[in-house]
Parts: sequence; structure tokens; C-alpha cells
Amino acid sequence: MNADKAAVPEIPILSANPILIEAERGEVVENIYRGAFAVVGADGRTVAGRGDIHRPVFPRSAAKPLQALALVESGAADAFALRPREIALACASHSGEAVHVAAVRAWLERLDLGVGDLECGVMEPYDTDTARALCTSGGVPNAFHHMCSGKHSGFLTLAKHLGGPTRGYIEADHPVQRRVRAVIEEMSGARLTPHVCATDGCGIPTFALPLVAFAAALARLAQPRIKPQNQVFAAERIDACRRVCKAMASHPDLVGGRGRFDTRAMIATRGRVLLKSGAEGVYAMIAPEAGLGIALKIDDGDKRASEMVAANLLNALGLLDGPARDALKEDLECPWLNVAGKRVGVIRPAGDAFSALL
Repeated sequence: MNADKAAVPEIPILSANPILIEAERGEVVENIYRGAFAVVGADGRTVAGRGDIHRPVFPRSAAKPLQALALVESGAADAFALRPREIALACASHSGEAVHVAAVRAWLERLDLGVGDLECGVMEPYDTDTARALCTSGGVPNAFHHMCSGKHSGFLTLAKHLGGPTRGYIEADHPVQRRVRAVIEEMSGARLTPHVCATDGCGIPTFALPLVAFAAALARLAQPRIKPQNQVFAAERIDACRRVCKAMASHPDLVGGRGRFDTRAMIATRGRVLLKSGAEGVYAMIAPEAGLGIALKIDDGDKRASEMVAANLLNALGLLDGPARDALKEDLECPWLNVAGKRVGVIRPAGDAFSALL
């Protein structure tokens, strides 16, 4: 065995995570959804958790609020007079609605850049009504419609501020991505080596880190003045954390979109909890007032299950008041309907998955 192969860690055999959500048809459980979640305080203490919280996961787009810190703390956001709405878009997996496309286009025009400078690729609008209208009108999707175009606009802004080339900003060795990686390492305490690096759906590097480390990073984003081992962040980092959280709270419609769970939950909690979805069943939640960071991963990547786990975690942790619980009622437990609208079952939390968390 050569040295390169010897350096690659063996892939562990994964133990089964607990069942968090079950789908019952009639009186029989038809589907189960296993997963793990970690709740961490700003002091680094693990407050609650279920499943293997030390198993590495790719945060995917749930890491965007952390990635946006590099944009703000570098001075790029101020140098280009970015408003909270642009910072929110840098954190977004938007639905490609007209408001999102217009905002990204206007942002890049201020940089003397355009759709051709985005390296995220092309996708149809995530919002089905918008995608249908675009098709009906004879329009063609472009990179502005990509749900990650706001984040990529942030990367382009940072690249221009650093004075280097904008082309290739998605590559791991570009100064933009090196800064982003350093921020996530410092916030999470995890070491992001090449062996845990892969390529995300929009082309940028994505790093696997323990679920509990991801939750710790979110907790430090929530309350950046508190850091374990008597270490403190620089004033620029503290200010960037606050601005990112404030931007998400002020513009939940830009972070997700019409009808999206993360947008609805931020509206329901009146910005007291910030949510960001990630592909393959990942969710990040930030509670600035409570000083909590919450990360979850559904083993099979099911989106429906990840949203229900997120809602039930917020409820179990006392982060939903009465009006918020009412607004998210069918996210906590929902009827299972067939195409005719007839109730055929229920999708709900499994057993005591979310009991006695605090």
C-alpha cells in the first residue's frame, strides 16, 4: 500500500440512528425515518442530542450562514454597500421567484458583473409556479434562477474585494474558498482536511464534519461573544455574526421562498429562530436569544422528515410560542392525504424521540 492510500482513513461501519419520524397508513407504520440531531450551547456544551452526533455529515446548503461570515467580516459587504437583503441572499437557497432573480441581477450589476460570471450552473426555479410561468412564456432558465446564485454573488463580491481573479472562485485553492474554509474551521473547531472535502451541487467545496461540531458552529453564530476555553472572536467576527443573523431575520422571504418551511418558521417565530435547509435531509437552526445551535440530519435524506424533525425540535426546546405552534401545526404532525384529498394516514414523531430534551 502506498503512502497516499495509507493516509486515507477507513470508512467506519455506520450504526443505526434512532427512528425520529414515522408515516402510518391506516393503522400500520409504512415508512420510518432515522436520523440524528445535536443541540449545542454557545459555551460549547452539548445540551441535547439523539443518534450518532459524532458521525461526519456534509452540511450542504445549511452551511450558508457560516459561509456568509467571510463576506461580511472581510469588509467586502461594506466596501460594496451591501444591504441586509443582499446578506440574506448570500445565506439563501432561494426559490428562483421574480423577487430573487431581480435582487441577484441588481446586486451583480452593481459589481459590473452579470449572469455569465456565476459559476453555480443553471437550474429551473425551485418554485413550481415560477418554473411553469417561465416555461409557458417561452423563457429559458439561467444561473440567476439557481437557488445558490445569492451565495455565489457573495463569493464574487468577496473575490472583487480581495483584488484577485473572479474566475474560478469556486475552486478549493481560490482565496475566497480558503477564507470560507478557515471560517468554518474556526467556528466549528473541526479540522477540514482534503480527505473530508467533496464537491457540492453548485460546484463549491463542501466539507464533512461531525454533526455536533456543526451545531457548535451555529451556536457560536447565535452568540459569538461566548466561546469555550476563554477564547474570544475578533470584533469583525462578532459583528459579522450579528449582521448575518439580523439579515436572515429581516428577510426570511429571500432566504427560502413562498411556502418553504424555513421561511414560514422564521416568520412564525418572528425571527427569534433562524433556519436554513440543506440537501439530503440536513437542517440548521440558530436561536440567538437562547444561545443555541441545532443541527440535524435524516439518514436517507428525506426532506419531509427533516422539516418535521426541525419543527418538533423547536417545540421541544421551548422555542415556539402559542401562535408559532399554531402556524406550524401541520409541520409538527400532518395528515397523510392521497391525490383525491382523502386522509389515508398520518406522519408524526416516533414515540418519545423529542421528549425530555432539556
